[in-house]
Amino acid sequence: MALGLGGAVWARGPVDEVEVRERVGVVAVVALPVQAQEVLRQVYQGGPFRYEKDGTTFFNRERLLPRRTRGHYREYTVPTPGLKHRGARRIVCGGEQPRAPEACYYTADHYASFRKIVQ
Repeated sequence: MALGLGGAVWARGPVDEVEVRERVGVVAVVALPVQAQEVLRQVYQGGPFRYEKDGTTFFNRERLLPRRTRGHYREYTVPTPGLKHRGARRIVCGGEQPRAPEACYYTADHYASFRKIVQ
């Protein structure tokens, strides 16, 4: 069940697949920012990645993505032109094999919302 207050949404309890599909939109690869498209290519190539945190575990604390075992999701920074820090944009991919993810998601607002990346 999701609770909202002032436009924000928090998940309470386990997140099921139906609830996730209702909350997570989709975005085509070609509609992603060019920097996100490059990071996605790097994910499938196994790197190299720009930031030390890239490829580390994403814990899904926000519970916006489907619930999976710890270590299923990994996060990657999408550079934002003009920023000297990592910024808010990320790609989060899930699966057993980092170079062959089962699904990837894009967030432009540091995990407040996600869109599933589709071809």
